[in-house]
Amino acid sequence: QVQLVESGGGLVQAGGSLRLSCAASGIIFSFNTVGWHRQAPGKQRELVASITRGGSTNYADSVKGRFTISRDNAKNTVYLQMNSLTPEDTGVYYCWIPRPGFVRDYWGQGTQVTVSS
Repeated sequence: QVQLVESGGGLVQAGGSLRLSCAASGIIFSFNTVGWHRQAPGKQRELVASITRGGSTNYADSVKGRFTISRDNAKNTVYLQMNSLTPEDTGVYYCWIPRPGFVRDYWGQGTQVTVSS
């Protein structure tokens, strides 16, 4: 059974930083692209960042230059370093492993990030 467990969310003031972690189990982590989505209140879930098994990264335009995604395959963990946070970054952040060709991707339970102005 695949499990993705996020941690590191919380309340931070604008301009501050947070580091999210997502630990995966039940899957050969190193074979997979992994990433982070977020969902703000009243908005659709959006892709924030992803990293392929080869280390190539992709970011939403709104976070480029501020967020950094990385992975440690030895620890089956993906990280999201978030700097220069703004209130617009507030939302629930979900760890994600896409499964092309399958009905459902793998998702974590989410971790709340709140940025106060």
